[in-house]
Amino acid sequence: MTKELICICCPMGCGLTVEMNGSEVVSVTGNTCKRGDDYARQELTAPMRTVTTTVRTADGVSIPVKTKEPVPKDRIFDCVKDIKAANVTLPVRVGDVIAANVAGTGIDAVAARSV
Repeated sequence: MTKELICICCPMGCGLTVEMNGSEVVSVTGNTCKRGDDYARQELTAPMRTVTTTVRTADGVSIPVKTKEPVPKDRIFDCVKDIKAANVTLPVRVGDVIAANVAGTGIDAVAARSV
């Protein structure tokens, strides 16, 4: 089976052609760098995303929040749920942990801006 992807690792936006044997990646072509090969393999076997959202503080202020690392794509909604349930009080500095171990992924959600 052949899958077509556009690499999102850099502005080049290489068109990738991925040959699959079931759920196994056999080959990746069209990439101009190693990152494209890595991206295609990850995207088709275990897709990951950085979650970005906002959370309202006890003072009613919304602050931007993001996961420190990408999380499994199928856990995004669980991560957002945990982040939205966080009790946050001001002041908040960029990098402060807002929700630890979101959705049991072992990854923290942190403030993306100081407020």
